[in-house]
Amino acid sequence: MTVSKRSAISPKRDEDFSQWYQAVIEQAEMAETSDVRGCMVMRPWGYSIWERIQQLLDQRFKAMGHQNMYFPLLIPMHYLEKEADHVDGFAKECAVVTHRRLVSDGNGGLKPGSPLEEPYVIRPTSETLIGQKFSKWINSYRDLPLKMNQWANVMRWEMRPRLFLRTSEFLWQEGHTAHANADEADQQALAMLACYQDFCETVLLMPTLVGEKSEGERFPGAQKTYSVEVMMQDGKALQAGTSHFLGQNFSKAFNIQYTDQQEQRQYAWTTSWGVSTRLVGGLIMTHGDDDGLCLPPQISPIQVVILPIVHDESKRSTVMDYARQLADQLTGIHYAQEAVRVMVEARPGQQTWSWVKKGVPIRIEVGMREIANDQVSLSSRHLPYRDKTTLTVAQLLQQLPDRLHAVHEALWARAQAWRAGKSHMVRSQDELYDYFKSNEAGFVGGFWVPSLDYEHQLREDLSVTVRCMPIDRSEGPGICIFSGRETSCLAYFARSY
Repeated sequence: MTVSKRSAISPKRDEDFSQWYQAVIEQAEMAETSDVRGCMVMRPWGYSIWERIQQLLDQRFKAMGHQNMYFPLLIPMHYLEKEADHVDGFAKECAVVTHRRLVSDGNGGLKPGSPLEEPYVIRPTSETLIGQKFSKWINSYRDLPLKMNQWANVMRWEMRPRLFLRTSEFLWQEGHTAHANADEADQQALAMLACYQDFCETVLLMPTLVGEKSEGERFPGAQKTYSVEVMMQDGKALQAGTSHFLGQNFSKAFNIQYTDQQEQRQYAWTTSWGVSTRLVGGLIMTHGDDDGLCLPPQISPIQVVILPIVHDESKRSTVMDYARQLADQLTGIHYAQEAVRVMVEARPGQQTWSWVKKGVPIRIEVGMREIANDQVSLSSRHLPYRDKTTLTVAQLLQQLPDRLHAVHEALWARAQAWRAGKSHMVRSQDELYDYFKSNEAGFVGGFWVPSLDYEHQLREDLSVTVRCMPIDRSEGPGICIFSGRETSCLAYFARSY
């Protein structure tokens, strides 16, 4: 008889991946549902991970010359009406404010009072609002490029919510830029794609596919949409970030013009780009295991947790003093150009499983035995729970950066192996259909001639979408798996979140 390994999370991933995901969030105390349907409350641990994402990305954006700004939550209805494709793409997701106050209904309740002369849309995205201001701020070629970013919340009415992945209100950043010519704007969109890709791979340790979106998946109103696609452990794709070359669509809708060096009036070329709290969900489904969350060291709010082991309450102050002195020593060590983030667990009682579930990379246990020998017991989150290493304090101080890097390397290798095992190439439509009809999930690559008809057919037959078309065409040309025509366009297909 085989006895299954004890795990902290039930059900396990291979039993019910969706419920496992929800259980990890609950057990790690990351978020929970709100009384507002489709919205979530981010608890401190979940929000602190988002804060790390914010902090590290914000540094990158500013290094690329972008400045932060903030725009209102409410958008006048007529702004959205100015760009037809844009409003069509978001119309079903918009939440609308129609009244400006509440009044008594005469029965002890409340009802909306005075109707607004013009309704406001709670922002689903800010291209229209920002375009209106860009038309005011940009007058000359000297004003270009204009490169802005906003950290904000948005509202998109979600019918099938899932914590972090799809909620009606979520947090994100949205960058907006304006340029003097098409090539510069397109290069800006590609530069942000590269920024997101590098962040996902080197910090979040999520292997990526990057490329251009198909017509059916393009951002409403964009001329080109580029995306970062990552694979979750169940083989489904997650769109981790997007960057849009908007062409002159929004410039013409909002009259964003400048006078060039020949004194001619020209429409600017614009971009927008963003990532959201969906990245937190991606972290869970990329690195989590049957014991809970497993965080890459650079993104973990706490990298080392020190757990005092107290069997005799009369010795508690001695153990706590030792733990705090050790923490002071460890915070003087640097990893990835930052001071190591250390916490001493001050709550009475054994809290080990709590920190396992939260995914902290390194756990250190200290008790009277360790104090007597000037030692610690060290556990790495990515290794089996009972694996422990005894080190002297001197060894710990010397080895800690390498220990954190070992977690980094192990998570990256594991994520790459997951993706490699669920990535395939096909040569015909039959192969593609056979793969997905067998209930397999993963990234399936194949050559194709881009066609909305094929996209609609795939979605209807298999619930599969074109995730992206790699910009590097070095693998072509090939034969389209649908039409049999020669093409240089390679695409990756998958089911997705």
